[in-house]
Amino acid sequence: MGLQNVGAALRERLPELGVRMAERIRAEVESYADDALIPFASLRESCEDNSDLLLGRFAYGTEPEVGAALQTGRLRAEQGVPLADALHAYRVGFELFWSEMVEESRRHPDVTDAELVAGSSEVWALFGRYAEAVAAAYREASAELALQREARRSALAEALFTGALADRTTPWEAARQLGLPERGPYAVVAAAVPDPGQEPLPGIEASLRRSGVSSVWRLLPDQQIGLVSLAHRDAEPASLRALRRRRARVGVSPRFDSLRDTPQALRFARLALAGLPGDGPGVTRFDDSPLAMLVAAAPAEASRLVEVALGPVLALPQAERGRLLRTLGQWFTAGGVAAETADRLFVHPNTVRYRLRRIEELTGRSLSDPAALADLGAALYTLRLLPGPEGLRGSPEAGTPTHGTGTRR
Repeated sequence: MGLQNVGAALRERLPELGVRMAERIRAEVESYADDALIPFASLRESCEDNSDLLLGRFAYGTEPEVGAALQTGRLRAEQGVPLADALHAYRVGFELFWSEMVEESRRHPDVTDAELVAGSSEVWALFGRYAEAVAAAYREASAELALQREARRSALAEALFTGALADRTTPWEAARQLGLPERGPYAVVAAAVPDPGQEPLPGIEASLRRSGVSSVWRLLPDQQIGLVSLAHRDAEPASLRALRRRRARVGVSPRFDSLRDTPQALRFARLALAGLPGDGPGVTRFDDSPLAMLVAAAPAEASRLVEVALGPVLALPQAERGRLLRTLGQWFTAGGVAAETADRLFVHPNTVRYRLRRIEELTGRSLSDPAALADLGAALYTLRLLPGPEGLRGSPEAGTPTHGTGTRR
């Protein structure tokens, strides 16, 4: 009966106990000292509710409920209080509660030492139960909040990429909510997805953040797209290094300053990706190869250029066609120097000259005419970029002209 009387006596002073407990927690737990974060009235009410449940256990033998602890755990998660601080606050509160029980028991001679020992064990067992409830509710609420934040973040990123921001949300407000600087320069990245649901750039956002580069990303069925801030001096080289390490096929837009231009930058990044030579990994920037971007932007027109400029060559038997296209490609790579082209092909320079004359005869275009050179170079490069009836995309037959090529990075 001794501790029951102690519990009943303390319950009569419950408001006072709630105030003292709240003041002690504020003094000992840093995040609880901010009234803007946790108003004192809210903290005092929480302390009273939890103390009332504990005192009911001692005064009337009621089974303690963890409802108040669950509510506190959820509330602290919503307020952004660290879980460690929330648990520390509970420990401080329980310590004060038990010290008040011991102090009150001195006014009750019928309380024995054995009862105090048993009461102490029960109080700390209850602390463990309450702490588990706080932690469980906190983690559940944190997971829900994280999902909500991610959904909001994903929606805002989608709105920036598509230009579909609601009237009440400006691009600059969206940037703040996404953790991006309000001013450029920025760049958009588009990476090809190898399989649906598989990220071609795993961990890219965290990797860039460690380099001081802020970004936001979206995973689509066929591409992973990102908006990257290039505000700090080393942001661009750091970003390119991180992208190269992922061994994916990546296109990067030109720099731009206004977030309103994000949809256009995404189009440029996708064109850069489409213009990346071959089928293997690589990073190409839109500005690296204007010709490649034009080919990717207008594939039908580019294919027609191939037919017009190189049709007679493509009509040859495969072996001869391959020799002529390889020679023309290496000649472009060698800067128009027959001797260097011959070294690359392991043939005599006269063989190179013969093959080049054969191309001139077939196409009706002189390799000494700058306009004809531009046509042939563009057509040859298009063969490497676009699939066609000859199946020459990325094949050695298409050659590797430097004239208008996209830089592999």
